[in-house]
Amino acid sequence: MEPVARTIDAKKKYVVSSTLHQVDWNAELVRRDPGQTVQQLKREPGKGLFVVGVTLPLALAELGMIDEYEFLVHPRSAGHGPTLFSELSKHVDLKLVNRLELASEAVALRYEPRR
Repeated sequence: MEPVARTIDAKKKYVVSSTLHQVDWNAELVRRDPGQTVQQLKREPGKGLFVVGVTLPLALAELGMIDEYEFLVHPRSAGHGPTLFSELSKHVDLKLVNRLELASEAVALRYEPRR
């Protein structure tokens, strides 16, 4: 875990929140429109953006701003919690572009939206 933690720690992070007053862990608090912020960040050089959670990915999916979806499926079911696509106003057609089985028995699935 330490190499992963060091890698994540070194990366710039953006936290979208209307309730937080400050963030840490090499993060910047975003209070403005997340769609505009993501459009601006996508124009900057780099290898792309990685978005986690449910609320922000849902908002970006509604705007058609997600170029790639990556799901990590664990062999243990929580049985509760929010779901990513339950609030979408329209279907998102996805095409599987990669699948990787991990030693932990989790499976990483990468999809691209069909356009």
